[in-house]
Amino acid sequence: MRHYPSNSPKAAARIVGLAVLADGNMSNTELDTLDRLRAYTQLGLGRVELHTVIHEVCQDLLTNMHLTWDDACRVDTDTLASLIRDIDDPALRRRLTRICIAVIECDGHVSEGEATLLGTAVEQWGLHSEMLEPRADRYEPVERPASPAGCGQDARLAA
Repeated sequence: MRHYPSNSPKAAARIVGLAVLADGNMSNTELDTLDRLRAYTQLGLGRVELHTVIHEVCQDLLTNMHLTWDDACRVDTDTLASLIRDIDDPALRRRLTRICIAVIECDGHVSEGEATLLGTAVEQWGLHSEMLEPRADRYEPVERPASPAGCGQDARLAA
C-alpha cells in the first residue's frame, strides 16, 4: 500500500476508500453518500482528490500479493491494523467512523468485509462507547409505507 503521512487527508481518505471497497463493489449509492456528506471537505480534500485516493486504494488492493480480492475486498489483518494506526487524532477518528458507517450502511446491507473494517477501526481506536451512544444528529426518519407491526426500519444513518 502507498504510504501517506499519519493523520493526513490522504491517510484518512484511504480509510474511507477501504469502506467503499470493503464489500467488493463501489456503488453509485456509496459515492452519492460521500457527496451528500461532503466527505471530501470533512477530510480536507477536493472531491476529485478523494476519488483519486479511492482509485489508488483499489489499485493497491489489486496489485499487492499479500492482499486478496474475491467477492469482497479483504485486506490482511496486519495491513488493515497498520492503515488504521495511521490515524491517531481522536477528532479525525470520530469523523472517519461517522463517514464509514454512513458509507457502509447506505445500501442497507453490511458485508463481512465492511463489518471487519469497521470493527477493527472501532476496536483499535477505542470508540466502543461512541458506537453505542444514541445521537440525535446521527439518524433521520425514513418515510416508508405502512407495514405489519415489527417490520421495517424506523431510522437510517444520516452521518
